[in-house]
Amino acid sequence: MTEISVLNCCALLAEKKLKIAFTESATAGALSVAFALTPYSGDILLGSIVCYDADEKKNILNVPQELIDKHTPESSEVTTCMAVNAKKMFNKADILVAVTGLTKSGGSETEDKPVGTMYIDFIFPDYHLQVKEIFLGNSHQIVHQTIKKTADIITAHLTKTDEN
Repeated sequence: MTEISVLNCCALLAEKKLKIAFTESATAGALSVAFALTPYSGDILLGSIVCYDADEKKNILNVPQELIDKHTPESSEVTTCMAVNAKKMFNKADILVAVTGLTKSGGSETEDKPVGTMYIDFIFPDYHLQVKEIFLGNSHQIVHQTIKKTADIITAHLTKTDEN
C-alpha cells in the first residue's frame, strides 16, 4: 500500500513538474529512498539530508540548541526549523518535507508524546503544513506509515489545488 501511495504521489509531482526535497531524522532516509525508487525520481527528487542525531540537526541544519533543549529533538518546533532551514539549502524545491519523531523507546517520549509520534512538516509553494500523527507498531511499521501519510498528504494537497 505504501508503494502505491508513493508511486501515485511521484507521478503527480512529475506531471506537475514539481521538485521535492527531504530532511529526515526518525525516518533516517527511508522517505527519500521511497521516492527515489520510483520511475519518476530523476524528474522530481532534488535530494535529502538525514540528521538523525540532535547534534547534527544543530550542526548541519542550524537548529538552535535552545530550541532543542526547550522542545526536544523530536518536536513540531524542531521539525519546522529543520524544514525552513533545509528549504534554504534546496532553494529549487517546490516542496520540502521534514520529519522527526519517535520510532522506538529511549528518546523524548512522554504520555503526551508516546513512541509512534511523528512530526511531518511540509513547505508547499503556497502553504506551510504541520502534521502530528501517532502510529502504532514497531519501528519499521511506524516509518512505513509515515512514508504513506507523507505521500497521501502531498497528493491531497496537489489534487485540492487543482479543484480550486
